[in-house]
Amino acid sequence: MTEPPTDRLARRQRWTRRALLVNVVAQGVLVVTGGAVRLTGSGLGCSTWPQCEPGSFTPALHEATSLHPFIEFGNRTLTGFLVLIALTVAVLVCTDRSRSRSYRLLGLAPVLGVFAQAVIGGVTVLFHLNPAVVGVHLLVSLALVAVSTVLVVRERAGDSPALPVVGQRLLSLARLLTAVAVALLALGVVVTGSGPHGGDDKVAYRFAVDPVLIARAHAGVVWLFVVVLAVVLVSLHRSAAPQAVRSAGRWLLGVTLLQGVIGYVQYFTGLPVVLVGLHMLGAVLLTVSLTWFLLSLRARDLAAAGAPIA
Repeated sequence: MTEPPTDRLARRQRWTRRALLVNVVAQGVLVVTGGAVRLTGSGLGCSTWPQCEPGSFTPALHEATSLHPFIEFGNRTLTGFLVLIALTVAVLVCTDRSRSRSYRLLGLAPVLGVFAQAVIGGVTVLFHLNPAVVGVHLLVSLALVAVSTVLVVRERAGDSPALPVVGQRLLSLARLLTAVAVALLALGVVVTGSGPHGGDDKVAYRFAVDPVLIARAHAGVVWLFVVVLAVVLVSLHRSAAPQAVRSAGRWLLGVTLLQGVIGYVQYFTGLPVVLVGLHMLGAVLLTVSLTWFLLSLRARDLAAAGAPIA
C-alpha cells in the first residue's frame, strides 16, 4: 500500500526539525570544546594540519605523550561529526521543494561554514595560535550558531512574508542592541587574546594591549547592552507586543544577567579555567537567545504569533 504524500511530508518535517536542533547543539558544543582546547593549552597538541603529526592523522603514542594531543584530536573529530550533521541538514532542507528558495539556500550555510571553519582551524595551527586567527575562528563559530538558530525558527515559521509585530521604535532599538552585541562579542575575543589564555605554554602570542584596560572596555559595552536591553523590555511592557516576543525578551535578559555574573566572578577570581569555559558557553547561549528574540519581532503568521492583523 502506498504511503500518502501527507504522511511522507510529516515524517520529513519531523526529521528536519530534529536535524536542525541537533545542528544548533553541535555548533554550540564545538565552541565549548574549542575553548577547552585553548584553556588546557592543547592548541598545538597536534603539531600540523590536516594531519595530527607528520605521517599520521591520529596522535602519536610515546613515553612523553600527554593529554594535549588527544584533546586537540577530539576537537577535530567533533568537527568531522559536525560535517555529517551539516550535510544532513543541507540534504533535508535544500531538497524540500515545498519550501521557498531562500529557505532552501539557507540550508547550505551550516555545511559551508563548517568547511570554512576546518580551514580556519588549520590556519590557526599553522600560525601557531595567533590570537587574531583564533578570534576569527570563534566569531565564525558564533555566527554559525546564529544562522543555525535562524534555520530552526524559519523551519517552523513557514515562508509567508515576515511582517513586524512591534512598532518602528522597537525595531530601531533592536538594531542598536544587535550592533552593541557584535561589539561585545568582538571585545570578548580581544580580552581572551590579551590575557593568560591567549596561547599555550610554549607559544604564547598575545594581543599587544593592556588586558585590564580591554577587560574594562568589554565590561562597559556589557553594561551598554544591559541598558539598551532594559529600554527594549520596558518598551515591550508598555506596548501590545505578542506574548512570544515578551517571552523571548525575558529569556535574553536572564542569559545576559547570568553571563554578566560569570564574567565578573571569573575576573575577580583570577580567570579560572572552568569559569572561562562557562563564559564561552554563555556566549553561545547569548547568541542563540538574541537571535531568537530578534526573529520574534517579525512573524510570518500573524494570527499564530498573537499579533494584530492590519
